[in-house]
Amino acid sequence: MEKSLKPKENENLSQKYITDAERKQFLSALHCRLFWVGQYIPDYVEFRGKRHPLHNYVWELIQKEKLTEGEKSRINKCIDIISVKEKENEKKLEEKPLTEEEAKSLYHETAGLLRAITDLKEIESGELKESTRRFQEKFNEQRVKDAKLWLEFLRNVSK
Repeated sequence: MEKSLKPKENENLSQKYITDAERKQFLSALHCRLFWVGQYIPDYVEFRGKRHPLHNYVWELIQKEKLTEGEKSRINKCIDIISVKEKENEKKLEEKPLTEEEAKSLYHETAGLLRAITDLKEIESGELKESTRRFQEKFNEQRVKDAKLWLEFLRNVSK
């Protein structure tokens, strides 16, 4: 049985709903490799009628030097909760009649949830700390190289 995505007669017909092609673009963008670039983790996630702070929770975990087993367990539970919400949002994006504004908002929320899931997995595994450490090392090495190049340049110019 095929669902109709057309608005009901009593709905406001002045709102333009997204086409199937636009819907596919939103869904495809969620599954591309760099979906998370420029996406913000939502401040809160609603689950079972309660609002849970998400952005601050992820930020606090990033700041921790080491995680306890209890924190790792809570991270996994949080990932499960966020995954349920993300799947619900993706289903809405796939099936529900949405205006362009609603679809964009739902897309960004869903991408933010996916980013939170990715970040939490990296925090839990320790991968985030390691990649941050490697980045800092490379950045500092490059700063030293740049400073040496400038000093060399200044010596050559002042001769």
